[in-house]
Amino acid sequence: MRAKRRKFSSDFKAKVAIEALMERESLAELASRFGVHSTIIGKWKQEFLENSSVAFERQKESTNNEVELDRLYARIGRLELEKEFLKKNLLRTDL
Repeated sequence: MRAKRRKFSSDFKAKVAIEALMERESLAELASRFGVHSTIIGKWKQEFLENSSVAFERQKESTNNEVELDRLYARIGRLELEKEFLKKNLLRTDL
């Protein structure tokens, strides 16, 4: 009978990977402390390093979204002014 495969949260994996990067303990010691095989910790460490730049890309996306949002709000403001102007002129021409 096979053992049930354990699933670890991304927070747990990140915590273990950071501990491995600090190199205060060997992978074997970390494996013992966290109850995970040292090979898995090595994979998590590598994955953490490969994907660490994503944290900064999200920040860039957020800035781009804010710029786009400001542009859209400005456009809404201009359209509101145009609508009010046209509404007033329409009322004047009907009288």
